[in-house]
Amino acid sequence: MKKAIFFTATIIYVVLSGFGTILYAQDDTASAGTETVSAVQPEKPAPGQPAETGQVQPPEESFHQSIKTKFIEGGVPYMVPILLCMVFGLAIIIERIIYLNLSSTNTGKLLKSIESALFSGGVDSAKEVCRNTRGPVASIFYQGLDRFDEGVEVVEKSVVSYGGVQMGLLERGLVWVSLFIALAPMLGFFGTVIGMVQAFDAIEAAGDISPSLVAGGIKVALITTVFGLIVAMVLQVFYNYLVSKIDSIVGAMEDSSISLIDMLVKFNKSKK
Repeated sequence: MKKAIFFTATIIYVVLSGFGTILYAQDDTASAGTETVSAVQPEKPAPGQPAETGQVQPPEESFHQSIKTKFIEGGVPYMVPILLCMVFGLAIIIERIIYLNLSSTNTGKLLKSIESALFSGGVDSAKEVCRNTRGPVASIFYQGLDRFDEGVEVVEKSVVSYGGVQMGLLERGLVWVSLFIALAPMLGFFGTVIGMVQAFDAIEAAGDISPSLVAGGIKVALITTVFGLIVAMVLQVFYNYLVSKIDSIVGAMEDSSISLIDMLVKFNKSKK
């Protein structure tokens, strides 16, 4: 899991870094083009011809460029930790989504296969079906079938115990996502407080309360809070999705475990 999270986080960080480099290059190209256009003076109209009154409007700033501009205005020392929260949080989320999707099993089809193998080939045949099926449900069934000779009560205790182990594996890593959800706004508020202190220091140094000075300082200070809240909201949406996915898998585990116990009781009676 650690290798998968580190690899995913590295990919996301490299993509974001490369994306930022492209945006910087676009800005440099755009500024160079603006300087070239401004250096060329418009020709004076010939005598008898009306002068052109239209002015060339500057190109509108794209969404990605505005995001990059706001990121720089917020202050790199305060915005980078928020970005890292998003990168590592998304890395864990992507790893968990892949793991949970691979853990999903059609429990109805699995129970039918186990029942058919159990009554036709015995416990060993049913264990083989579980061994060839991926997912926590099949692993729980295998642990229960492996202790069938010790009695149904032992099988039930084994299923319950191993079900708790599998539930812990499903929830692994979510505590870090919840940490990043709580940490991102806190980092944003921290940057805002530091920015407000710097704004009041600038006011004190200027000796006068200028509306533009106050508004500019407060705007820059609040940018970190905005980005922190955005990161927290994005991670919260994925976190709730993971929790609902885990709940559905755990519910399927519990229902199918009860069906397995009933099946083993029926099989045990048929042997007598």
